[in-house]
Amino acid sequence: MQNVKGTYDYFGREQAIRQRVRSTLSELFELYDFESMDTTLLNELELLTSKYAGGDEILREMYQLTDQGGRQLGLRYDLTIPFAKVIALNPGIEFPYKRYEIGKVFRDGPVKKGRLREFLQCDADVVGIAGPQGEAELMQLAAEAFRRLEIPVIVKWNNRRFLGEILTAVGVPAEEHLSVMLTLDKLAKIGSRGVLTELEGKGTVPVAVSALAELLNMNAPSFEELAEKYGLGGQPGALEVLALQRLIAEIGLAETCVFDPFLSRGLSFYTGTVYEIFDASGAYTSSLGGGGRYDSIIGKLVGREDIEYPTVGISFGMESIMALLGERPIREEASGVLVIPVGECMPQALTAAAAIRAAGIRTAVDAGKRKLKKTLAAASTKGIRYVILIGQSEAAEGKLRLKDMWQQSEELLTVEAAVAVIRK
Repeated sequence: MQNVKGTYDYFGREQAIRQRVRSTLSELFELYDFESMDTTLLNELELLTSKYAGGDEILREMYQLTDQGGRQLGLRYDLTIPFAKVIALNPGIEFPYKRYEIGKVFRDGPVKKGRLREFLQCDADVVGIAGPQGEAELMQLAAEAFRRLEIPVIVKWNNRRFLGEILTAVGVPAEEHLSVMLTLDKLAKIGSRGVLTELEGKGTVPVAVSALAELLNMNAPSFEELAEKYGLGGQPGALEVLALQRLIAEIGLAETCVFDPFLSRGLSFYTGTVYEIFDASGAYTSSLGGGGRYDSIIGKLVGREDIEYPTVGISFGMESIMALLGERPIREEASGVLVIPVGECMPQALTAAAAIRAAGIRTAVDAGKRKLKKTLAAASTKGIRYVILIGQSEAAEGKLRLKDMWQQSEELLTVEAAVAVIRK
């Protein structure tokens, strides 16, 4: 009996930490006025394999199945395409529309640290905002989320339209743009020599490879340097970069959000801004999240490319975040209250526990099978501050004994008085 490779069960301390991360993100999504959504795990295979959906690599990793009716289905490999489906199926939704979703997705790919086959994804998307406001607000959200999680991050960003304009300027044919972008996106992993070797292997025009070699040799070129070098100042992609760059600076995110002209991300559906989140210390190299603008998917899915659905989203890599947090000391939050029946007082213990829970206080009832000394020692180890003892004498008076494990004190109180002390 074993788990399927790349899948895990979570419980105890690890699950508590996962829940804390999840609740941090959910709370932040709500603060930013995003509406919760829950999309289907099972989807029509035709939707998931649409040319407007994921790239070839993701499609190779998709779990496919056939139901008893012979229908071709697939498990969702991300939360973006199911979200696009919801928008397409519900034309009455009022824009701009902001949603978030936290749910499991499935990919039959290689298993490594931070990359599983069944994993949790956390997405936030905005439909109906065409300008840089959508991107900037999601960058704000990401910066705040990782600040709350106490993870210093760098958000690298670029614009694929602008990158396409650079590729055109150096002689890469339009039909080869996506292929070249995917290779450039590997720069951090394989280095400039590896990028150029891969481009040559793909048959990229030699003059373009030579020009790209010159580009790669530039030391972290700024947007302004690139726009001037290739004469792109008035191009649509360049104007989009300029608008977002100014907004990022004005809202105080210039140090966190860094322009990276080689970033393109792997998915083919991005149409403009793209961004990826990394651990600022460099100790953890995998991405902690990413996203971008995908203005074309929804219209294409409904066969109405004449209708604009400007959309931008972000996805937080829960498993990568957990892998990073797992290497750091995590502050344990103290548990709630422990009620210990002494002798044959379980009914009174359960009654008291119900009253304390009704006050919104997390409460456990001890099974009463261990010696009291060992039970108290275990409670102290777990960080439980308040322990309630109910024996025959307490029960006879209709009261309970409240022990403060931190102050090493105790009082004989009614359950109402005990609740007031615990709350205080």
